[in-house]
Amino acid sequence: MAYMESRQTVLCKLDELQDHGSRGGTLQYGDQRLDVLVVRSGQGVYAYINRCPHTGSPLDWKEHDFLSLDKCHIQCAMHAALFRLTDGVCVAGPCAGASLTAVPVAVESGLVILSPETLVVHDT
Repeated sequence: MAYMESRQTVLCKLDELQDHGSRGGTLQYGDQRLDVLVVRSGQGVYAYINRCPHTGSPLDWKEHDFLSLDKCHIQCAMHAALFRLTDGVCVAGPCAGASLTAVPVAVESGLVILSPETLVVHDT
C-alpha cells in the first residue's frame, strides 16, 4: 500500500467533461505514475484509479472512453463489469460488490483538481 499526499493538481477543465462524460490522465507522485479517470454526472465529478479490481487491467476502451454505451456506468473493457459513476461500486460482472479506488477531487474555478486529502492506493 502506498500513501501519497495530493497537491492542488489540475486533472482537467470542467467544461472538457460533458454530462455523463469521461476523461483519462496520468498523475505523477514522486517516482510513481497513476493512471486515473474522471467522470461527470450532472454537477457531480468523480475520479478513480484506472484499474479494474478484478484483473488490475485498465478500464478504458480507447483514450478517454470509460463509459458504457448508455453512459450510465463505467465499463471495464476487459470483461464488461459495470461500475456506478458516483461511488465506483461494481454492480454487474465478475467483481460485483468490489469498488474502484476513488481519487478525491473538487471543482474550483472551473477546474477539476485533486482535493487536499491523502490518497491511499492498494497494490494489486
